[in-house]
Amino acid sequence: MKNSLKKILKHAAVITTTAVISMASMQQALASDNKYKLKLASESGDSTSPVGQSMQLWAKLIKEKSNGRIKVNVFYQGELGGQQELFDQLVRNNIDMMLTWPQTSYDDRISMIYLPYLVLDWKDAINAYKEGGWLKEIVTPVFADLGLKYFGPYPEGFGGVATKGRYATNFEDAEGLKVRSQPIFPLPQTMKAMGFQAVPIDWSEVYTSIQTGVVDGDSSNVIYWDYQYFRDQLDYYVQSNQNFSSFALLMNDDMWSKLDEEDQNIIASAAQEVIDLQFKKAKAEDEKWIKAAQEAGMEYIKPTPEEMTAWIKRVRKDVWPQAEEKLGSEIMDKIRANASLPQ
Repeated sequence: MKNSLKKILKHAAVITTTAVISMASMQQALASDNKYKLKLASESGDSTSPVGQSMQLWAKLIKEKSNGRIKVNVFYQGELGGQQELFDQLVRNNIDMMLTWPQTSYDDRISMIYLPYLVLDWKDAINAYKEGGWLKEIVTPVFADLGLKYFGPYPEGFGGVATKGRYATNFEDAEGLKVRSQPIFPLPQTMKAMGFQAVPIDWSEVYTSIQTGVVDGDSSNVIYWDYQYFRDQLDYYVQSNQNFSSFALLMNDDMWSKLDEEDQNIIASAAQEVIDLQFKKAKAEDEKWIKAAQEAGMEYIKPTPEEMTAWIKRVRKDVWPQAEEKLGSEIMDKIRANASLPQ
């Protein structure tokens, strides 16, 4: 009887061991062994810029997490084309991934992320843009309709207006000042509502445009860009905060869909690490460049609370109805329900 029991237990152990080995073999067989070479591009920021370094980090994390199976070639500051051209290539799947200011040429609803005075301080910005934030929940399906996988925002800080010769902190003083604006709705409309003459110009042409007097300055960027690239041309930076400057981490959905679940998780988790790190350091990074610009002789100016309130009310009254025509009342109702309230 004892011998029979021993034989039964031994047989069961063999079966169990065989099953475990078989399951392990199946899991190993199911593990991704596909190799990819992906293109990651941006329209602005060289390899030493915060954007360039974040692109390198995303590529590095993907390579490490995939044990070298997925390699990412990084292309900086318009190496593959201008702002609109690059976005076109992303939509057409000629470029796999981008860290970019998304263009609105394919879907006007993308312009919601550029809506002026949408958030008014860092706390509200983080609540809107973070994972599970109210704005991200609205934006994600819009990118999906365009055929793009949206991993999340890459926040920089609040944009301002950098000029030479003179500056403005209110509507009346802004009249007559020509400033470059990104050619994306509603950024030119926002500058016009603030009193400036908005001139849409691609990033690659900004320096020459300031140098030759086509414009008197740049708008809607955090101070890093105006200090780092145009400081020999510009005298003032006004912290007008009309937009919360935020790039987006995107991937063409056709390419995304070709990946198995393991590789999707690799790319998405790497993107989230980049996003989380940027949320932690963005404010300090912005403050660092404010200090650097001041030390280099650029005058940094904050409008008074009264001037800010006047700009906020004027711009929202003028631009938000224009945006509703493009976004639809459903999206604008959600925005109005969640947008920051002026103090």
